[in-house]
Amino acid sequence: MTTMSEAVSAIEALYERALQNMRGRVVADGRVKGKRLNQEQLGAHALAYLATELQAARQIAEWAERVGGAYAAKVAGAYVGELASTLRGGVDLGPSEHIALSEMGLTDADVRETVGAPGVQAFAAEHASGAVYLELAAVARDGGYGDYGYHDETLAEIRQQFAKFVDAEVIPIAQEIHQKDILIPMAIVDAMSELGVFGLTIPEQYGGLGMSKVAMCVVTEELSRGYIGVGSLGTRAEIAAELILGGGTDAQKERWLPSIAAGEVLSTAVFTEPNTGSDLAHLGTRAIKQPDGSYRVQGQKTWITHAVRADLMTLLARTDPDEPGYKGLSMFLAEKTRLTGEDGEPEFVDEGLTGTEIKVLGYRGMKEYELSFDDFAVPAEALLGGEEGAGFKQLMRTFESARIQTAARGVGVAQAALDDALLYATEREQFGGPIFQFPRVARKIGRMIARIQAARQLTYFAARQKDLDKRCDLEAGMAKLLATRAAWESADANVQIHGGNGFAEEYTASRLLVDARVLSIFEGANEIQAHVVARRLLEG
Repeated sequence: MTTMSEAVSAIEALYERALQNMRGRVVADGRVKGKRLNQEQLGAHALAYLATELQAARQIAEWAERVGGAYAAKVAGAYVGELASTLRGGVDLGPSEHIALSEMGLTDADVRETVGAPGVQAFAAEHASGAVYLELAAVARDGGYGDYGYHDETLAEIRQQFAKFVDAEVIPIAQEIHQKDILIPMAIVDAMSELGVFGLTIPEQYGGLGMSKVAMCVVTEELSRGYIGVGSLGTRAEIAAELILGGGTDAQKERWLPSIAAGEVLSTAVFTEPNTGSDLAHLGTRAIKQPDGSYRVQGQKTWITHAVRADLMTLLARTDPDEPGYKGLSMFLAEKTRLTGEDGEPEFVDEGLTGTEIKVLGYRGMKEYELSFDDFAVPAEALLGGEEGAGFKQLMRTFESARIQTAARGVGVAQAALDDALLYATEREQFGGPIFQFPRVARKIGRMIARIQAARQLTYFAARQKDLDKRCDLEAGMAKLLATRAAWESADANVQIHGGNGFAEEYTASRLLVDARVLSIFEGANEIQAHVVARRLLEG
């Protein structure tokens, strides 16, 4: 009988063949050719997702071995078994995107000799059967989801602490925030400050807790389980702190980091522009140097989260108009006045800065804005690191942490959908009993359990790589790809389990669906992530 380890090895063998095929198509003279990579985008992105699922299979199998017990083995076996089974027909990139194996140059013979081998398919049939998924759902109904398998007992204690806070303070108000489209109450922000959320990974010498990125994931996951906006509040502090720690002067670190860690300064990331999106090399916002060394900013930015309440903007602008690419960009630590826009109060009062709210389907509670800068003054000492032209390089240092944190938000939203689905399925009565009795309802729940656990373990793996100070843009991109898809699939399944009620605004299920939808778009759209992952894989 094929073991789980052997099933994972078969998936790996399929991946290795695909990798060699794709290298033959896009690599020349030892380098990935960008034009060829774009032409082979379908196969390259399928490779990225195949590698992502393979790494997730490795991580969930390792989790099951570490945790031990029949339940963990069944969860991991279900994920690995379904993956081995479905790969025979191609790779799923998400809703409406199924890529045939032939796009990666794979043949029927490649499948027969790897995942299609009789022993591997026998493993899949046994471990990813409907009966197994029903059993996983029943165990969760009766006793929870088991051990998350933290490497450090402290992480379990952190999760318990934040779970209590979320259950008591966040979940009761999440639906109201969404329905009324209001800002997250400052009482929640203040409580998060007291819990150390904003200084979680900031070194102790600057007033932070100096904890790991894995701890950041655990906290973010729990907060997002309560409400995605609350889980995302810490992201702004994380990005600002990473920028300052990685590229700031000693004076900038001393000035800003303690205040960010204490929650006294709330920050917002001001990078994206209306006509560029992820194409940061073509940003048009200008920071024009003045005779006294200060700067005047001209231009527009969009999708700026929590802009009204922010005290600090990490602002990316072009300081060298003669350099159209990345080298002309600089990062600024630009101050602004914190307001609320509530009770008739204006939203923006600083000279040279105006904003217009962007109404959104979900991911509310912080609000999104388009900002216009018209001779907005920024002092010379606000230039990050005191160095012009280093903005993109400085920003790149933050991408790994931001994407790992986004993956953790995805896991949290997915878990919220699972919790909501399980509760509804056990309480909703139809045809003489709870709808949990129907296999198609319970199977959805069982499958959610397996896919969420795989996303969780992949996210923790990426965070551990970051904690080891290793380059992990590959692992961070993979985690974002899988976790954001898990969030959407789980939220969608939850709505289906609720039936018509899932489409009603009064039910949590409808909110989770629109909240989950944004996760595959921000912090680098998943198409961009797949391209980054594919390039890294092909570079070797």
